[in-house]
Amino acid sequence: MAVILNLTYSKKLGLPNFSSHQCSVSIQSEIPDLTQVTGEVKRLYLLTQDAVDREIQEVGFLPDGTTYGMNPPANGNNGASRNRESNSNGADTGTWACSPKQRELVEKIVRENDLDKHDIESLAQDRFGVGVRQLNRLQASGLIDELLERHGGQRRNGNGNGQRGRFQREGRGASR
Repeated sequence: MAVILNLTYSKKLGLPNFSSHQCSVSIQSEIPDLTQVTGEVKRLYLLTQDAVDREIQEVGFLPDGTTYGMNPPANGNNGASRNRESNSNGADTGTWACSPKQRELVEKIVRENDLDKHDIESLAQDRFGVGVRQLNRLQASGLIDELLERHGGQRRNGNGNGQRGRFQREGRGASR
């Protein structure tokens, strides 16, 4: 009695701007009896896994923040980031992927605690695999939480509460 095996291997990767891509391979094989199932499944799994891993490396189209109405361009700037930083002569020195409030809070924590920007950049790279300016809103929120955990509690405001409590009371915690 012949046995038919069906195996599907699938992998889905999350990408920036709430995007993802997925690759699946299905394969069917016929074996003469049940004693060969284990070996054939192993062979088919390795075969399909290799095929998917090879193909999923091609990301293809990747939407930016203005695709499909996400984060529509502000002031008609044709999709340029709303969160641009400029130096004193007005030259653009980079963009931030997180919200402007998150950017301001990160910069404030760094400035008020006299933190080394290279250390913060390394922290972002270690935790999220991207630099501080490339952090999305969720990642920036995680960085802010970690910075406040490490440095925010050390400073006290006038009523004896740490910085984290003050930001949450002022309603800033939910907007990160």
